Amino acid sequence: LTHFVRLSVVMNSLAKKPPDVTKSRKMKTEHLLKVDDHDFTMRPAFGGPAIPVGVDVQVESLDSISEVDMDFTMTLYLRHYWKDERLSFTSSTNKSMTFDGRLVKKIWVPDVFFVHSKRSFIHDTTTDNIMLRVFPDGHVLYSLRVTVTAACNMDFSRFPLDSQTCSLELESYAYTDEDLMLYWKSGDESLSTDDRISLSQFLIQKFHTTSRLAFYSSTGWYNRLYINFTLRRHIFFFLLQTYFPATLMVMLSWVSFWIDRRAVPARVSLGITTVLTMSTIITGVNASMPRVSYIKAVDIYLWVSFVFVFLSVLEYAAVNYLSTVQDRRERKMRERARSQVCFYCTLHEPMTMLDGTYSEADTNSLAGYTEEPMVPEEEQEEMHEVPEKPEHMVVHLSVSSESTTTKKKKSLRALNIIQNTHAIDKYSRMIFPGSYIFFNLIYWSVYC
Repeated sequence: LTHFVRLSVVMNSLAKKPPDVTKSRKMKTEHLLKVDDHDFTMRPAFGGPAIPVGVDVQVESLDSISEVDMDFTMTLYLRHYWKDERLSFTSSTNKSMTFDGRLVKKIWVPDVFFVHSKRSFIHDTTTDNIMLRVFPDGHVLYSLRVTVTAACNMDFSRFPLDSQTCSLELESYAYTDEDLMLYWKSGDESLSTDDRISLSQFLIQKFHTTSRLAFYSSTGWYNRLYINFTLRRHIFFFLLQTYFPATLMVMLSWVSFWIDRRAVPARVSLGITTVLTMSTIITGVNASMPRVSYIKAVDIYLWVSFVFVFLSVLEYAAVNYLSTVQDRRERKMRERARSQVCFYCTLHEPMTMLDGTYSEADTNSLAGYTEEPMVPEEEQEEMHEVPEKPEHMVVHLSVSSESTTTKKKKSLRALNIIQNTHAIDKYSRMIFPGSYIFFNLIYWSVYC
C-alpha cells in the first residue's frame, strides 16, 4: 500500500509539470526557431553596431610540413559563438537544442575563411561534421571539423638547424569590422591542442594566438585572427643522412696522402670516388628542398667538404706533375754530365772517367799494349824534342774538377726538389685535417 501511494504521488507531480516545447515532437524546428518569419540572408542586428563573433579552436593534429611546397596541413575543430535574437525560443528548462548541418543552410552563420589557404574541406564521414547548438536566449554555437592546407613562408638560410614560425589566419570574407567583430573568445585560452601531437622532423615548441586588423584598398578593414605555432627541426636525422657521410668522405680523401705517389691508379680512383660521392650527397639534399636563391647552412657545409675533397685530388695532381718534371730534369742532367765527362776523356787520355770507368788508352795499357800513332821517325824525334807543357795539363785538370763540383751541386738541388714532392704529402697530412677541424668549430659555433 505504501509503495502504491508513493507511485501515485510521483504520477501526479509529472502530470502537473508543464510540457517542454523543445522536446515536443509535433512542433517543427522551423516553427520553433521562427526560421520562416525572418530574413536570414542579413546578419543579426542589421543596420546597427557590429555583431561580435567569438572564436575558439581545438587543434586535433598537425598532419604534415612540406618544405618543397612551403605549406602545412592541420586538422582542427573551429567553433563560433554569437547571438541572434531571431533564433530565441521559449523553454521552461532553459535547455539548448542541437542540430546537424542541415539547419545551417537556413540560418545566418559567420562567413569565416582561411587566409592563404591552398586546400580545405569539412569532414563528411559518416555525415557532415557540423554541429549547431541554439540556446533559448538566442546564443548560437556553430562548430565544424575541418582540415586546411595553408601557406607558410619559411626561411631556409639556417636549414637544417632552423626554426620555422607558421600561422593559420581566419577572417570574415564579406563583413568588415563595421559589421562583424571577430575576436578570440577566451584570449590565449581560446586555442587548445592535443598533447599527443608530434611530427617526425619537427619539435612543436608553442602555440599562441594574436589578432589584428587587415586592410584591403578596395573593401576596407577586416578583423583577422592568427593561430601561430613555432617548429624546431630535429637535427639527428640530418646528422645521419648528410653530415656524417660528408665528413667521412672528406676523411676518406685524406687516405691518399699516405699512399705512395707512384701508385697512380690507387690515388686517382680514390679521389674520383670521393668527389662523385660528395656530388651525389649534394644532389640528394637539394632534391628535397625548394629552389631558393640564397645559400642554406647545409649548402655551406657540403660545398666546403666538396672543396676539401677536390683539393685532395689536386694535391696529388701537383705531386705527380712535379715528380715527373724533376725526373726529366734529373735524367737530362745525368746525360749532360756523362757527355761532358766523355768529351774530356777523349782529349786527355791519362784522365779516367768520373763514374769509375777507364778510357780506351788506359784499357790498352792495362792489357799490355800501347796505343801509338803511325808517324815517321822525323816527326817522332821532333815530338820528343818539344814535350807538352805541364801548364796545359793543370788547366785541363782544373776544368774537369770544376765541372765535377758543378754537377754535384745540380744533382743535390734536384734531390731537394724531389724530396719536396714527398714533403707536400707530409704537410698535407697535417694541413688538411687541421683546416677541416677549424672549419667545423666555426660552423657549429655559429649555427648551433
